[in-house]
Amino acid sequence: MWKGTCFPAGLLSLASLAGSASATLLYVTSYAGTVTTLNLTLAPSDGSAVPTGRAAGSAATLETVSNSTGCGPSPSWLTLDLPRNLLYCLDEGLNDPYGGVASFYAHDDGTLDTLNRLDIIQGPVSIAEFGDGGSGLAIAHYSGSSVSVVSTTPEGNLTLLHNETYTLNGPGPDPSRQEASHPHEAILDPTGAWVLVPDLGADMVRIFSTEAGSPVLTSRPPLAVSPGSGPRHGVFLVTPDTTFFYLISELGNTITGYQVVYPEDPDNKTLGFNELFVIPSHGEPTELPEGTGAAEIVLSPDGKYLIASSRWENSFNITNFDPNNSTEIASDPIMTFSIDSTTGDLTKVQEFPAGGSGPRHFSINADGSLLAVSLQADGRVVIIDRDVETGELKDFLAYKDIEGEVTASIFREEYDTI
Repeated sequence: MWKGTCFPAGLLSLASLAGSASATLLYVTSYAGTVTTLNLTLAPSDGSAVPTGRAAGSAATLETVSNSTGCGPSPSWLTLDLPRNLLYCLDEGLNDPYGGVASFYAHDDGTLDTLNRLDIIQGPVSIAEFGDGGSGLAIAHYSGSSVSVVSTTPEGNLTLLHNETYTLNGPGPDPSRQEASHPHEAILDPTGAWVLVPDLGADMVRIFSTEAGSPVLTSRPPLAVSPGSGPRHGVFLVTPDTTFFYLISELGNTITGYQVVYPEDPDNKTLGFNELFVIPSHGEPTELPEGTGAAEIVLSPDGKYLIASSRWENSFNITNFDPNNSTEIASDPIMTFSIDSTTGDLTKVQEFPAGGSGPRHFSINADGSLLAVSLQADGRVVIIDRDVETGELKDFLAYKDIEGEVTASIFREEYDTI
């Protein structure tokens, strides 16, 4: 997949071939206890020897700027509040009785100053900012079977306001994974009035309404999903006519599309969903190895494409990132779908290697030309070039080996998805 003679078209607007290098920052978490800032530099290839972190002939390098251990021993998630230069990090607390949430001041040069850290229930894996100016953090706790609310200040101070822990009457259809409630992500809806939390263990999406002017969540009737499907992550799409919600389910390896029905009566606090379809995570029926688990789902900034990752199937073999190592690397896939903005239907565009094993998380940059993929099993971050018009992933641009299991990688950019 390396193409040594091509320049990624999606990057030429960021740096002229004859000009100086262009750079952007990324933040990366690892179970080694680090939050690492990486500098992605885009520059024309001069035909010289390939340095560490650059693909042969590529116009990009990925180098470490700084490391912080201020999040805790098992960082699992990052949320950036760029207008306030605040970076929030979750510590999953894998080997501790508690998890944690930390705030950092994110300097323009990539360095991080720890501002505050708060102990919370074990197992936090996702944050949704909500409330006026992002004054509240809704936090999903996987192993802690909980949803917490933490208030924030512009100075990065953190205060626990509320937590709710859930129990099940009995195990779900997959008792090895559904022995307890497992909230997996917190998602703010496009109106800012609702927070959704897919619960892998309970086979439901928990729904909360927000309150104007205060960081408060109120539990509302949930969205039940197919038994045993194990909902993991979701994403909203707003079109001129309606709003769609796409849910990826880890245990069932499916993507479900819904039309969102907002209540017309302000006193009605029930969010409705009309199920439109359920498709395999690969788009078409595919025989998958035992243990395969769908993972991340992301919308392109222009709202035209849906991108999803799958783990533990190793369906590709790709050229080694080390030019001195001829051994191929096993890779999981990333699937791209085009979206019919009228019906919400998905059409598969492409299946592309993720750059290694275990793409637990990936993010897309503001103009949609780059993907940063977090490869948990390989301890690697990979940058992939993307064609904004066709939606197709094209080439690997750069990589960085990170100590420990990589859990999240995000760009230091702000954008609003359609």
